[in-house]
Amino acid sequence: MKTTLDINDELLARAKRHARNTGRPLRAVVEDGLRLVLQPPAPRPRYTLPDLRAGDSSAPDPLEQYSWPELRELIYGDSGTR
Repeated sequence: MKTTLDINDELLARAKRHARNTGRPLRAVVEDGLRLVLQPPAPRPRYTLPDLRAGDSSAPDPLEQYSWPELRELIYGDSGTR
C-alpha cells in the first residue's frame, strides 16, 4: 500500500543513510522500524524478593507460642491496647 508521510528531515536522512549502508530499500527500513515500535512489549520478569532471612530456618518459630494480643502487647506495650 502506498501512503505519504511527513517525516523530520534529519530522521529521513538517517533512515536513508542506514538503508544505503545496509543495502536495503528505504521502504524495508521504515517497515522494520514500524514493526519494532508496534510489537507488544516483552513481558517483564517476575520480581522475587531476595532471601534475607537470618538464623536457622529449621529452628522453631519463637513467636509461635504467643497469641495475637500477647504479640501486640510485646510490640506496642500499653499503646497497642488503646
